[in-house]
Amino acid sequence: MSFEVNFDGLIGPNHNYSGLAFGNLASSRNAKNTSSPKQAALQGLEKMRTLLKLGYKQGFMLPQERPDLSVLREIGFEGDDAQILKAVSEQAPHLLSMVYSASSMWAANAATVTPSNDSADGKVHFTPANLLTTSHRAIEHKQTQRCLEAIFNDKDAFTVHAALPSITRFADEGAANHTRLCKDYESQGVGLFVYGRDDNTDLNELRFPARQTLDASASIARQHTLPGERAVYLQQSAVAINAGAFHNDVVAVGNGPVLFYHQDAYEVPSQEAAFAKLDKLVEGFTAIEVPREKVSLDDAITSYLFNSQLLASPDGSMNELRIVAPTECRDNDNVRRYLEELAQDTSQPIRHVEFVDVRQSMSNGGGPACLRLRVALSEEEIAKVNPAFLLDDAKIDALKSVVEKHYREELNPEDLFDPAFITECQQALNALTEVMGIAPFYDFQRS
Repeated sequence: MSFEVNFDGLIGPNHNYSGLAFGNLASSRNAKNTSSPKQAALQGLEKMRTLLKLGYKQGFMLPQERPDLSVLREIGFEGDDAQILKAVSEQAPHLLSMVYSASSMWAANAATVTPSNDSADGKVHFTPANLLTTSHRAIEHKQTQRCLEAIFNDKDAFTVHAALPSITRFADEGAANHTRLCKDYESQGVGLFVYGRDDNTDLNELRFPARQTLDASASIARQHTLPGERAVYLQQSAVAINAGAFHNDVVAVGNGPVLFYHQDAYEVPSQEAAFAKLDKLVEGFTAIEVPREKVSLDDAITSYLFNSQLLASPDGSMNELRIVAPTECRDNDNVRRYLEELAQDTSQPIRHVEFVDVRQSMSNGGGPACLRLRVALSEEEIAKVNPAFLLDDAKIDALKSVVEKHYREELNPEDLFDPAFITECQQALNALTEVMGIAPFYDFQRS
């Protein structure tokens, strides 16, 4: 048996609204607002518990070490932590929010994953995303690689690659622009790689950056030994990018043989060619198009309809799929009506809709699907995953206790200038690793 295991990014004690991501409209709207790290982390843990209760296998990824003062040292700041903080606050305060960013919580951007059923060498492959389009995310991939190597530490079963070169041609945003489609988890699948730009893209037509390149997607397919005919490339539409769909997972989500997408998600010629290939390669391929007349692109983006998790049944069956959507979808009349109609439509397999409250994450620009990295694994491969990162109720309770003790109820932008907050974040991260039995993990724990 094979299953999809969701590894959610555990939200860190530094969760703040800095509005750093140009093109992410929710992030921009809430820039400089007061955040609640405690509420954010508890909401994320409750989502993980919800999936566990429904019978799904659930893992997690640790928050990254923040602030990442190593970045500031690399660009010329010297001294101990407090001295560096003081110098940055006086000379370049705009850099502080970059090294304090909590964006690694969105694990869908952590990496691209190819299961062993698809790779030519029979191993599960991971490539951390270089995320070079935004400076606060471009600093993540080294810590992401370390985390993935800790979780998937059996080199006979798993290969964790380094990120692609940090060159504009190879801009990569991870699984947010990649969907694995297959008859079922036992079958060989197809990697659907969605990109925003290639050599023929007129960048003058784009209001916001096209973050994923065709060259990056093709490079990952090669790295992962994915046979050429099993990689399908599809271009995201300029209309979607300009409306604020900075990743494909803002306008589409797929699982098994089903691709659920907005009518305006893709460039039409590219869509026709890609769907023709998917019809041949994926048995039972089902494309569910959400018409703009029922759900406008604006409604889709503001509610994050497509940033929902699309799940098979807990046993892996594709006959009854479940959407786990943010509560913002329930609160949007057009989206709620559409989902109610969809669940009653027996011509397609989506039968259940669950709503989860991840408002703190949503306010920073990421929904339920952003918070998780999907990994299709056989039972034998699950047994080779570092068990510290696989969750049950007791582990969630343990993580919750750390959050309740060490995370702030409120965090204001000016709090990042307080040297004591560095110590506070380290104490929280130290407690998380200790309670899960995986310390030392962070650089500060080794120094």
